[in-house]
Amino acid sequence: MRAAPTILHLDMDAFYASVEQASKPSLRGKAVIVGGLGPRGVVATASYEARRFGVHSAMPMGQARRLCPNGAYLIPRFSLYRQVSDVVMALLRELSPLVEPLSLDEAFVDLEAGGVAFDARSARETGERLRADIRAATGLSGSVGLAGSKMLAKVASEEAKPAGLLLIEPGTERELLAPMSVRTLPGVGPATGEHLRRAGITTVGELAEAGEDELVRMVGRSAGAGLYRMALGLDDRPVVAERDAKSVSVEDTFDVDLHDRVRIRGEVQRLADRCVRRLRESGHSGRTIVLKVRRYDFSTLTRSETLRGPTDDPAVVREAAARLLEGVDTTGGVRLLGVGVSGLADYTQEDLFAQSLAAEPDGSDGTDGSGKPEGSEGTGGTDGADRTDGADGAGAGAVAAGTAEVEAEGVHGAAEPPGEPEPAPERRWQAGSDVLHAVYGPGWVQGSGVGRVTVRFERPGSEPGRVRTFRVDDPELEPSDPLPLVGDDPEGRP
Repeated sequence: MRAAPTILHLDMDAFYASVEQASKPSLRGKAVIVGGLGPRGVVATASYEARRFGVHSAMPMGQARRLCPNGAYLIPRFSLYRQVSDVVMALLRELSPLVEPLSLDEAFVDLEAGGVAFDARSARETGERLRADIRAATGLSGSVGLAGSKMLAKVASEEAKPAGLLLIEPGTERELLAPMSVRTLPGVGPATGEHLRRAGITTVGELAEAGEDELVRMVGRSAGAGLYRMALGLDDRPVVAERDAKSVSVEDTFDVDLHDRVRIRGEVQRLADRCVRRLRESGHSGRTIVLKVRRYDFSTLTRSETLRGPTDDPAVVREAAARLLEGVDTTGGVRLLGVGVSGLADYTQEDLFAQSLAAEPDGSDGTDGSGKPEGSEGTGGTDGADRTDGADGAGAGAVAAGTAEVEAEGVHGAAEPPGEPEPAPERRWQAGSDVLHAVYGPGWVQGSGVGRVTVRFERPGSEPGRVRTFRVDDPELEPSDPLPLVGDDPEGRP
C-alpha cells in the first residue's frame, strides 16, 4: 500500500458498443449490443442504453433480444477496437513508462514512476486531464480510479462508472469497502459469493469481521488469506509494464452441431490459418499446437502436440491440428472447435525442425486439461489482450464476442460433374459488418435475409446516413475494412 493514491486504473466505458456508436452516427444514444449473433451467441458488451433493459455482458444473445427487442445487434470489429485501443494506450504511456494493459480497454498506470503525480491533488489533476485527452482523441469516455494499490484503484474505477473519476484517500479504504458486496473484490465470482452468502457473509465489512482463521476454514488457506487481506484493503502488487502473452488461440461455436467429419476437418484447417494470422500479428511463433473440441453434450476435449522448435508456418500448424483431430471421437456432433499455439517465442526454427516430438493429450472427456470440468461457452484469444475471436465462415455461430470478419467462402463438398458449372454460393452479410459500394461509398450492414441485404451509408463524424437495399450478390457491393474512428481515411474513400 502506498501513502499516496498514485496508481491509476482506466476502464473505458462500454468500449465495444461505444466505438460502434461513435463510428455509426445513426446509433448514437440508442441501445447497442455487440456479440455473437447466432443462436448460441453471447453478449460481449452492451451500451448503457441497452443496460437499462437489463442486458449485460456474458448474457445469451437470445435472452438479450427478448429484453431489448429494438436494440441494434452487431458483430464485433476487433481490428477497429485495436486501433482505438492503441490511441488510448499511447496516451497512458505519455504519463508513465509503467503501464500494465489488462485488455484492449483497461490498464493500470504507475503515476509516481512517470513523475506526474506524488499526492492526491496531482493524481486527481492527472486523472481528469487523461479523461479529457481520451475524449478529445477518440470521442469516447473512460472511468478512472486512483488509489494506493491496484485492487483499490480498480474498485474505484468501477464505482466511478460511467465517465467519472473516484480517488480513494489512503486510510479510508476499510470505511469505503465495508458496505460493498463481496463480489466487488477481484476473484470473488458467483460460486465463491454464494458460498460466503450461505455463511451469512455478503459485504466486505462482514468478510473482515469474520477473521482470517474463519475464512481459511471456509475456503482454504490460500484463498482465505487472500480474501482477508483484500477485505482490509491490503494489496502490494506493483504495476508491471510488460505482460507477455502465453498463448494465441481462436475458436468457433456453431449454430448447429457439426456431424460431417469432412466439414469438421475443414473448420479445423480454417481455425489453424486464423490462429497463425494472429500469431504473426503478435510477432510470435510457438512450439505447442493445441486442439479444443466441445461436443454435443458439453464435454470438452483438449489435445496438444509439441514441435521440435517454434513455428509460424500455417502448413505446419494445419498438419499438427489435423493429426490431433484424428485422435478425437466426434460421434454425436461438435458444437465448438478451437486451435491454439502456446510455448511462444519471438523467433522461428527452420521448417526442417518444426516436426512433432509427441502428441501429448492434456485433457480428457469433460475436462480443461487440469481435470476440472469446463463451464459454458468459452472464448479464444491472445492472453492479456482481446480474448475473443468468435466465428467466421459458413455455418459458424459466435463465441462470447464473435468477429468482425466477413468471408464469402465456397461450399465444401463433392465436385460438380464435368460440364456443369458450380453454382456461386450466396454471400453472407452479418449485421454491423463494413461494406463499400461502387456508387454510394462506405456503409455498414443493418441486416440481411431472403436474398437481400440492407445497408446504411454513413461514416464516423457524418450525419446519420440513408438506408438502401440490394441483392446479396450485387456486384457493386463488397466487404470492406472498417473506416478509422480517429484520423483520416488512408484510402481516401468518399
